[in-house]
Amino acid sequence: MAVSPNAPTTAAPTAPAAARRIHRAGRAGPAALVALLTAAALLLPGTSTPASAGPAPATTAAAGTFQQVTGFGSNPGNLAMYTYTPAGLPGGAPLVVALHGCTQTADDYYRHSGWPELADRYGFAVVFPQTGAANNPLSCFRWFDAAQNSRGVGEAASVLQMVTRAGALFGTDRGRVFVTGLSAGGGMAADLLADYPDVFAGGAVDAGPPAHCAAALAAASSCQNDDQRLTPAQWAEKVRRADPGHTGPWPRVAIWQGTADTTVRPVNATELRDQWTEVWGIGQSPSGTRSLPGGTTETRYNDAGGRPAVALYSIAGMGHGLAVAPGSGTDRCGATGAYFLDSICSGYHTALFWGLDSGGPTVPGLPAPSGLTATATGGDTVALGWQPVTGAVSYRVFRDGAPVADPTGTAWTDSGLSAGTAYGYAVAAVAADGTAGARSTTVTVTTPGGPAACWTTDNYHQVAAGRATLTGGLVYALGSGQAMGLWNTFTVHTLRRTGPGYYVLADGSC
Repeated sequence: MAVSPNAPTTAAPTAPAAARRIHRAGRAGPAALVALLTAAALLLPGTSTPASAGPAPATTAAAGTFQQVTGFGSNPGNLAMYTYTPAGLPGGAPLVVALHGCTQTADDYYRHSGWPELADRYGFAVVFPQTGAANNPLSCFRWFDAAQNSRGVGEAASVLQMVTRAGALFGTDRGRVFVTGLSAGGGMAADLLADYPDVFAGGAVDAGPPAHCAAALAAASSCQNDDQRLTPAQWAEKVRRADPGHTGPWPRVAIWQGTADTTVRPVNATELRDQWTEVWGIGQSPSGTRSLPGGTTETRYNDAGGRPAVALYSIAGMGHGLAVAPGSGTDRCGATGAYFLDSICSGYHTALFWGLDSGGPTVPGLPAPSGLTATATGGDTVALGWQPVTGAVSYRVFRDGAPVADPTGTAWTDSGLSAGTAYGYAVAAVAADGTAGARSTTVTVTTPGGPAACWTTDNYHQVAAGRATLTGGLVYALGSGQAMGLWNTFTVHTLRRTGPGYYVLADGSC
């Protein structure tokens, strides 16, 4: 592969460089200055590093290769293409496209996001697209520009060309192509899911706006900060219009949002939830909730077959950034840095949601057990059963991706669980040398009981009780960010708690 760029790529500008651009724009006239300052505001959290982004150095997954790929197409969006491939990656592996945020580069995302580590573990390739200051003063993907974020044009078309090129290079399984992104990259990821539902099997939007929230620069700030007051049907129509000929299947979408994010307000996560559950036709009532590390509440919305189609991950108290969790544990990944925040490995849980842990092509040893069943036998117990695997001396049971037991038989009962909580199980066969083979497909089950608490009162008292937040005279449900109207004693709503620090509107249903 060539290593010289086929398109101009510029690293994120430093603060002095940004200041010089603003100064030059001011001399050019008021219109130029306003345009630059407006673009600079897009999904830019600020110039200082968040306090929670500690001094840990960036890390890389050294087992594979990170390099630039040129000549991937006509490149109408003027992007650069970088790839990470694990050592010995065979044909038929999945592909993940990972889009950086404003002021970041592909190298930043490679070093901090954790996706290379997960690629090594589960056996898939990663494409890291990169934009630069030639496209946007702060190197933001242009999720807000209809000439760049639509099917067949601009940056969206360039990313599709990268997917095509990666497929030719790595023999990608075209049915397992996924896209994820942070902030402006998250906005572009949402747009790509709408533009190319025939290409992407799933996606993850980290601190980003809904698909096609804005079609012009002037609307971007409102999307980031304000409730757009659209119905789920109106949000879904934005997706359907992006590729009018497509009627399904639809991508499975994970949504990640910090409750203290003041750059992309939590209402964006609610709007994304409304958008994609409506596209799927499954409604906005949760199929289950559970607590995850880092103060995270996961709310799932299952399809007709009981498989999660949309998942909303709300991280209590986290500001604007990508959630990572450095360390060597199974559920850890990434490195902290500016807008890479130590909380939970969002990439790991996204990979599980997409099913990338289910018997990836590079997993050695015995085949995955088949026929896994999981049955809730009480408020705190789940009974598991599966088919035997020839050559297995025992089996390893995984709950929510972490190993919890090593039974010798093909049945096991998990106990000490929480009532009214969803759990995901997988099983791997273990050989005589202790090597665990490929994992089975993950099966999700919800324990009965544990009814959620509900409170009906006016907005003033909901805020006073800590179940809602106040921003600019408007009230939003804590965690979900759902809009509740004006802060007064006349507007009354019912809130239902679905997890720690997470409330949803439940008017007339509690």
